[in-house]
Amino acid sequence: MNYTHLTREERYQIYALKKAGHSQSEIATVIDRSVSTISRELARNCGARGYRPKQAHNKAVERKAINARAIDDATWQFAQEKLMLQRSPDQISNYAEISIETVYQRVYADKRNGGILWKNLRCQKQRRKRYGKTDRRGIIPNRQSIEQRPAIVDARSRIGGWEADTIIGKNHRQAIVSLVERKTGYTLIRKVERKTAEAVIKATTRLLKPHRRRVHTITSDNGLPAESTDIYLKNIPGTCTVPNNKSRPSAA
Repeated sequence: MNYTHLTREERYQIYALKKAGHSQSEIATVIDRSVSTISRELARNCGARGYRPKQAHNKAVERKAINARAIDDATWQFAQEKLMLQRSPDQISNYAEISIETVYQRVYADKRNGGILWKNLRCQKQRRKRYGKTDRRGIIPNRQSIEQRPAIVDARSRIGGWEADTIIGKNHRQAIVSLVERKTGYTLIRKVERKTAEAVIKATTRLLKPHRRRVHTITSDNGLPAESTDIYLKNIPGTCTVPNNKSRPSAA
């Protein structure tokens, strides 16, 4: 099943590439999208402070939620009955005037509210893991939970709390390392030819070295490759060891 909507990761790619001075055509080539898609995204989701990926994605999700609510009760009741009969969202969209994506949106909204419709999705059976087995995908050695991050960072009252991200380019080869200072929104970006731990750490060190007096914490996402996010800044002269807080996937 092919989706045409931009993902959160693609929106961060658009932001970083635009910030680096790339044209819409170049951005489209890098993320393998049409120029019209990039143009439409920038036109629809630019605010007073320009294009910001987090806000752009939230606006897109909100628009989809509004569209999902637009279906009438009778249609949704019909869809629920088909779900209980183990029909797939794809099949249901053939029976009624409802999109595949809307079915999924409603099912997972129902799940968040304690519903059981999601148990009838066929794909759920493929996502179960064995009892007693520990999921070790993306486990980061010596990580600190985001709850351990100093309160002053969340308050954004001090300059020096940085958020790190690695934006993967086309074909998963090149990458862009981005660092955003939480209080000011000041952004640093550097392209790396290979998304290895060594390349990412080297790029991060070079980006932060001129700002070494303004580095207190770095927060990175557990969703990033573990070996690429275990960053230490001991090799930056003039800085102390910087805590590298790893956020949960759900923490923004």
